[in-house]
Amino acid sequence: MTYFKSFLLLSIATAVTVGCSKPIEEVDTVHAESLQTNINIWPTLEIDVKKSDEIEDRVKRILADMTLEQKIAQMIQPEIRDITVEDMRKYGFGSYLNGGGAFPHDNKHSTPQDWVDFAEEMYQASVDDSIDGSTIPTMWGTDAVHGHNNVIGATLFPHNIGLGAAHNPELIEKIASITATEVMVTGIDWVFAPTVATVRDDRWGRTYESYSENPDVVKTYSKAIVKGLQGSPGNDFLGDNRVISTIKHFIGDGGTLNGDDQGDNIDSEQDLFDIHAQGYVGGLSVGAQSVMASFNSWHGKKIHGSKYLLNDVLKEKMGFDGFVVGDWNGHGQIKGCSNSNCAQAANAGLDIYMVPTDAWKPLYENLIQQVKDGVIPMERIDDAVTRILRVKIRAGLFEKPSPANRLFSGKTELIGHEKHRDIANQAVRESLVLLKNNGNILPLNPNVNVLVAGDAADNIGKQSGGWSITWQGTNNTNDDFPGGSSIYDGIKEQVTAAGGQVVLSEAGQYAEKPDVAIVVFGEEPYAEGHGDREHLDYQRGSKSDLALLQKLKADGIPVVSVFISGRPLWLNAELNASDAFVAAWLPGSEGRGVAEVLFRNPQGDIQYDMTGRLSFSWPATPTQATVNLNDDIYEPLLPYGFGLSYGDESTLASNLNETYVVDEEDLKGRSIFTGTMQKPWQLWLFSGEKAELVTASTVSFNTVNYRTVDRKVQEDAFRLSLKASNDFSGVKIASKSYFREDMYPQSQNGSVLSVMLKTESGIPDSVMLGMNCESEGDPSGSCSGDIDISDYLKGLEENTWTELTIDTACFVQKGIKFENMITPFQLRTKGDLQLSISDIAFEFGRAQDANFKCATP
Repeated sequence: MTYFKSFLLLSIATAVTVGCSKPIEEVDTVHAESLQTNINIWPTLEIDVKKSDEIEDRVKRILADMTLEQKIAQMIQPEIRDITVEDMRKYGFGSYLNGGGAFPHDNKHSTPQDWVDFAEEMYQASVDDSIDGSTIPTMWGTDAVHGHNNVIGATLFPHNIGLGAAHNPELIEKIASITATEVMVTGIDWVFAPTVATVRDDRWGRTYESYSENPDVVKTYSKAIVKGLQGSPGNDFLGDNRVISTIKHFIGDGGTLNGDDQGDNIDSEQDLFDIHAQGYVGGLSVGAQSVMASFNSWHGKKIHGSKYLLNDVLKEKMGFDGFVVGDWNGHGQIKGCSNSNCAQAANAGLDIYMVPTDAWKPLYENLIQQVKDGVIPMERIDDAVTRILRVKIRAGLFEKPSPANRLFSGKTELIGHEKHRDIANQAVRESLVLLKNNGNILPLNPNVNVLVAGDAADNIGKQSGGWSITWQGTNNTNDDFPGGSSIYDGIKEQVTAAGGQVVLSEAGQYAEKPDVAIVVFGEEPYAEGHGDREHLDYQRGSKSDLALLQKLKADGIPVVSVFISGRPLWLNAELNASDAFVAAWLPGSEGRGVAEVLFRNPQGDIQYDMTGRLSFSWPATPTQATVNLNDDIYEPLLPYGFGLSYGDESTLASNLNETYVVDEEDLKGRSIFTGTMQKPWQLWLFSGEKAELVTASTVSFNTVNYRTVDRKVQEDAFRLSLKASNDFSGVKIASKSYFREDMYPQSQNGSVLSVMLKTESGIPDSVMLGMNCESEGDPSGSCSGDIDISDYLKGLEENTWTELTIDTACFVQKGIKFENMITPFQLRTKGDLQLSISDIAFEFGRAQDANFKCATP
């Protein structure tokens, strides 16, 4: 708990978290209406898992005894934050999920046993026929995308982009098998993995979830990971140590225009198959039992509503006989649909609706009525439920013990087991790609004086990236990864064992000049939506990491850069400032694997060679986001497959071009909140003299209640419910900050503060929106300025998203010094208020049309 003299209820203040996203319009364009399709492009697959007369007869018997209500319940998948055990007992949902950052009983630090207990409660409720008359067991789905990444203490492997650089499908199968084991320890049956997107635009925020831009690699890896998760038919298929896999997201998510998450893929049908379907050819052939529909569109039509792709292609032509599950309220993006009402998705071939939030209940009721009204044929419902039951029987869910009594359940020693971490370390070592090695500086002699710098050096959360404990991978500390190791931990172990010295200084400070500096830096964590970018220029506009590299180089210290990222980025200047440069991607919880490759052993021998090779082309310019293998014009800085081994001649020049022309269209202000905080901002709740940092998706703090909500993409907004309190009156506004930010440009060029908001209650007489800054020449002092927006809010239509714009000159007039900014947004009131807030940004050239205008002083 942190205390301040303030009655501020919401404040965004400086610290270290990040994210970015671009919301996607939830409409279908006209492209699909004239699209000519060719079903003959798609193959009929030879699938290892064959239909069994015994299973099919059993499915028919179960189906014949089911009511319509029971069938629809099998097709509903709510989220654990939105249902209770009693809901499961009453409705008998066929499945449920925990989204990223959702935990049993909303406790981030739930133990593995807590997960088992929750699974057991839900299972027992599902087979209790006292209310719904059904004994069909439910199944729990989770996003285990680089290990069992929602669980504290689990082994987190490198993200897929790093595994792709390893080019080792046998290793991938081992990783998947370990993941299945750790998932089974917590009583969970089903994982939403692997992602088999073939990414063709590196601006996409899910690039790191792809193995490669090469569809052949994706196809091979898809086979390996599905076999590792599910086992092989005739051997241990879906046995006691295996889980149901999901290949996702069908189809084309890696090829959307401009890399927009949930955007539109306009590739030809032939390219859709040749490039984007190969992961499905691989995974389906070895028996993947579920496929997740993609958020994106193909030629303007949302995949969730595409009967041609989901039914005609996937099920009928390719021969997939498992079930299709939707993505997070993806059905609601179909034209004419909402989260709670969408017959179109079922008719298109969706078998399970993933429906988080409280929309599950009206969706359930609407689907029942739509079947009764003939809008959805009963044959389509029977087909969907047949597929669900077929998979449940194949997985042995009717025969296996309840979650608490299964083979691995409760064997918590298997979570993060040493042997699992050894495999993760191997994956880290094999994923590293050496881009530059002047003078063969690497591998290093460990018996030297080593300076370790950079904000990623001792930060397991940053090196793990998104989908690590929390959805976006933010708001974690090293303590959230027990048993894991930072890259610095590994370096320290190597150096001290050989008698060398190591100093950790994030800022690169030292008392004694080191023999070498290892600087570990890179992207802040992000996940889907929030990770989208408009360009590939690393740290555009700030370049703090470059300054650190150049400082050390100017001091005459050899610099080894270890770059943490979820995609290739344009960082020519950083490459120029480095003697050696290693692309480490997102290595996960086992940072020591990096050090094992960087250093020789104490006897001077190479411990492990650099064997990683680029699975993505490295851009020559910040706008070269779509450079891919086999392009007609192929001019990357470093080609697909590039990577130095130790002893190779370093071919990358140290005078790479460091400048590029910026279009005026590229100057679009500065985002503060886009679903997550952009670095260096942090979200705080204030009540009276106390304040609390927001580190979860739901927070109750004194008179303030906070929860993430969906506006256009998953959890891209938050709702505040504020209750009046006498404690607030007469208290000075304050904010928490770690350093000031120079935001002077945001006070110029006709800038506005833009906020998307939605009122959901009556408006009190005073609602103040303000900023806070550091007084010039007095770091202990502060300057602040507020604007009362209550009258404006009273004029808005409730429950309707509206953009509020305020000329930044208004804040300048109130004494805000943008060059010393600490808090660029704060909201406070003394009354009752409920409202939701989405994108918060500064935008140029809009002051003349702002809701609140002020003359430039």
